[in-house]
Amino acid sequence: MSADLKDLRIDRTRKRSPEPARWATRWIVGGVLFFAALGAGRFVYGKLNAPVELDVIRVQSAQAGGSGSEAGVILNATGYIVAHHKIQVASKVLGKVAWIGVDKADKVKEGQIIVRLEDDEYRAQLQQATGQLANLEARLKEFLNGSRPEEVAVAEANLNQAKADLENSRINLSRVEKLVAATVSPQQQLDDARGRHDSAAARVRSLERTFELARIGPRAEQIEAVRGQIEQARGSVAFYQTQLNNTVIRAPSSGTILERAVEKGEFVTTSFVGERGAKGYVVSLADLNDLQVELDISQNDFARLKANQRGIITTDAFPDRKYKGAINEISPEANRQKATVQVKVKVDNPDSYLRPEMNASVAFLSDEKPASAGAPAKAVLTIPASAVRGDAVFVLLGGKAIRRVIKAGPATSQGVRVEEGLIGGEDLVVNPPAALKDGDAIQRKKG
Repeated sequence: MSADLKDLRIDRTRKRSPEPARWATRWIVGGVLFFAALGAGRFVYGKLNAPVELDVIRVQSAQAGGSGSEAGVILNATGYIVAHHKIQVASKVLGKVAWIGVDKADKVKEGQIIVRLEDDEYRAQLQQATGQLANLEARLKEFLNGSRPEEVAVAEANLNQAKADLENSRINLSRVEKLVAATVSPQQQLDDARGRHDSAAARVRSLERTFELARIGPRAEQIEAVRGQIEQARGSVAFYQTQLNNTVIRAPSSGTILERAVEKGEFVTTSFVGERGAKGYVVSLADLNDLQVELDISQNDFARLKANQRGIITTDAFPDRKYKGAINEISPEANRQKATVQVKVKVDNPDSYLRPEMNASVAFLSDEKPASAGAPAKAVLTIPASAVRGDAVFVLLGGKAIRRVIKAGPATSQGVRVEEGLIGGEDLVVNPPAALKDGDAIQRKKG
């Protein structure tokens, strides 16, 4: 008995080992690994079965024939607001800007002076042409008035003196002829007397013609020649006057200044040179009460439209404002590269909210009459083409992707028109992945 009790006594002199038992270490390591594997499995399971985040949009519906809606819309298209007539006001003459009286967004009236160019050279050219015209007109007047009485009298006096000299030479010739015949005078004196007589006769004939010209005045051909020179001089005066007038640049029509292209001291030319060189125009303006929407319509959709087709116009800047319009211009040729036809829609009721180059959308309306009041209204739905896979779409319902078979109508630039399968208000999956199946867990992409 005492031996057994001795075996049960604790030996406090014996030192405890600092290392745990080998079996305890194995249990601890095994437990840690088990729980780590369990956590990793739950993490992988959660990742594999977590809802996929996808782009989701709400399907908007509009009642056909409803008031204020895009009733009977046959085509939606986007484009830009443009001015019907945009004018780049250019100069007809070269020159340096001396004054500019408008700025961007200013309203101008037709005929209003907007720019003045330096005109010193043009004034000098006009003055020179005016002087030449005055000189020719004075010459014509001289020709038309003919010779003065004093000039005619002088010509007549010279003629009478020449006749007297001729008579004297004739008498002297007769005397010498008698003396020579009587052999009193030599033959040489007779020859000299004949020469003086012939010279006097020639002078008389010349002064007779001079007297006649002085009496009747200049020839008709000379007068006509001067008149032709006067017409030429008048043309030069008119040309230089026009050049001078063109140094004052006026607004060709009423409108709003869209761009001020020059400043005082810049050189203006009659053709565009470049941004840093001479300017080819001074301002651009347009009538902002005459606006259009420029659209590029796909050739696949072009057959739905016609001249004067009505439509509702909206802009990205002011989507709550709607404007009425109609097609008033269709391009006679298509764009081969874009496979489109350009169409312009005139805005019937433009206001200050519309600006050229704004983005704009046009919903073209059908010519069909709206449904009667007792007939049920049919929903008109348009969804993105990227949401359609084959003949179906996916909608988000209860955290799952639900496949819906639809009956698709014609495709437009705005998307695909849905005739059956959706009623509006559904959460539609956009760009569904190829692996998405009916019933898969999905959720709306955040942000």
